[in-house]
Amino acid sequence: MSLPVIAIRPEPGLSATIAAGAAMGLAITGHPLARTIACGWTLPEIDEIDALLIGSANAIRHAGEQLAALRHLPVLAVGGATAEAAREAGLRVERTGEGGLQSLIDTLDPLERRHLLRLAGRERLELDLPALISVTTRIVYAVEHEEMTRELHDLLQRECAILLHSAGSAAQFSRECERLGVERSKIRLLAMGPRISAAAGGGWGAIHFAERPDEAALLALARDICKG
Repeated sequence: MSLPVIAIRPEPGLSATIAAGAAMGLAITGHPLARTIACGWTLPEIDEIDALLIGSANAIRHAGEQLAALRHLPVLAVGGATAEAAREAGLRVERTGEGGLQSLIDTLDPLERRHLLRLAGRERLELDLPALISVTTRIVYAVEHEEMTRELHDLLQRECAILLHSAGSAAQFSRECERLGVERSKIRLLAMGPRISAAAGGGWGAIHFAERPDEAALLALARDICKG
């Protein structure tokens, strides 16, 4: 018997996850616990910027008309999905990371002086920068958390697996389960990494991590664990 798989990330990533799962023969039910909105922001002095540092495709989607002024700059993208979104927006990708934004920073030449413009979300990781790398940050989007629907609450009354793409979604799922008195022991968490699942706290039936912090690895984990 297969274990139901539920994705709680916001759109448009939610639909992409469901479609990618279907291509792997994995049926995923979507119940977003957040929505992504654009934030007003202003451009810095562009002449001082050497490249764009982008940790989420949401930054591309919500950057607005200011993005046109940045198309001459190369992009350092956190992963494949972000790099693809950048190319679709007419940007040139210089480098694509594989293990998170800090890992991407760690691949840069520490002896090359560069000033990066980071297009980021309101909730973001602090980065450890080499001495010659400087970053100007602009907040271009925010994730607004939402309450659990009755439909999702009912699904959680039996054994199931929850896909966790971010620490923010993990924390919100935990808060909603606490608020509504959901029994955690029936729920398996499938996370992109330990930092993400840690935000959900304890008491879950099981916690599993993907081999790599990307969508393909997470869905492969779900397929291996949840398909009967």
